[in-house]
Order: sequence, then C-alpha cells, then structure tokens
Amino acid sequence: MKRFWTEATVAPIQGGWQVLLDGRVVKTQAGSAQAVPAEALALEMAAEWSAQGDTVDPDTLPLRDLADYAIDVIAPDRAAATAQLLRYAETDTLCYRADPDEPLHARQIGVWEPLLVAAETRWDVHFERINGVIHRPQSAATLARLERVLATHDGFTLAALTTLSALAASLVIALAALEQGADASGLWTAAELEEDWQIELWGADNEAAERRARRLASFSAAQRFALLVRP
Repeated sequence: MKRFWTEATVAPIQGGWQVLLDGRVVKTQAGSAQAVPAEALALEMAAEWSAQGDTVDPDTLPLRDLADYAIDVIAPDRAAATAQLLRYAETDTLCYRADPDEPLHARQIGVWEPLLVAAETRWDVHFERINGVIHRPQSAATLARLERVLATHDGFTLAALTTLSALAASLVIALAALEQGADASGLWTAAELEEDWQIELWGADNEAAERRARRLASFSAAQRFALLVRP
C-alpha cells in the first residue's frame, strides 16, 4: 500500500483516543473504530504511521496490530482469550527441565527458578516442576488463581500477553514483562535459554539469528504496548 497521508495525529474521543491520518480516523483491519485507552499509546501508534516511507511496511506497525487484535478478536470473546493464555500456564516452558544429571539442568535452575519463585510469591500459587517433556498438569488452584490475575487486565493488556506468551511459550514470563522496570531483553534470554544452549553446542546460522532478532523485536513491542496502555 502506498502512503496516502501527510500527517498522523491523535484526538480524544469518549473513553479513549484515536489516530487520525490527515484528519481521517484510522479503523481496525476488520473495519471497527480503532479507539485505544491511553493517549501515550495513541501517540506511539501515530509515530508508527509517521515513520512510514512511500510504501507502508505492515511489519513496522506492531502497535497498530496489537490494538486491532484487542478490538477485533479479544473484545468479542474475552473468555476464549483467557482460556488461550491459561494453556501457556499449563505447559509453561519454565516448568520443564532437563534431567538433573544433564549440564543444561543447572542453567535452567539458575535462570528459570528465580522467575518461577517470584511468580509463586507474587500470586500465592505453586507450579509443578517437571524433569523431561512428559506433560504434568498444573493444579486447578494454580490455574484458577492465574485466571483471576488475568481478569484484572483489560483487553488491550490481554492482547499484549497473548503475543508475549506465544513468543516465550510461558505465561510466567509474559506476566513478568508487565512489571514496571521489567527487562525485556533479560526475559527474552530466559525464554530462549534452550535455543541458546543448542547454539553453544552446535553453532548459529544467520537465518536463525535474524529470526531471533525479529522475535525479540515483537516481544519488546508487545511489552511496550502493555506499558503504554496504562494511564
């Protein structure tokens, strides 16, 4: 798509903010009104549009895409979005470790265990740790508590959590990314621990490095989106 506007601005509307391209309201990809809850988020979304060249690059509009997902997908069926997020808790990558006699296990304990313990303390839950890849369900009490945690977040934050959880294969990491001052790069390193271990053993290639960079950029954008949603 060719660039068809000169100026991207924002304007308040009832209950939120919207982006305008030369005074015309931006709509979601499904055609809904694209209203976001915070001015700071609207300004950053307008900046995405302003940064476009003569041809629009959809890959450089991650905040727009997350807003559209919140409006078009999550708002009509919040329960389905919550159920999807809870599946990442049921199979959270931080809970699945190598066997204790394997060198990888020590690194997993050193990096993953502090994140799990912090989550258990914060939400008063217990996560089952598993050696190997055989699935072991988390307790109903833990999942119910996490469901209540998710219920405290608006649909825009759930959109960010959906991206964060999918990229990290971990709801624990996704929720940790919402904490003020959270280090996106450090959390991403935790999520990529096993892949980094394989790279140390067998080496990396340019394609894998480029894929990792794109995924980190998406993770960082989702974290930024969640923080911008807040008043």
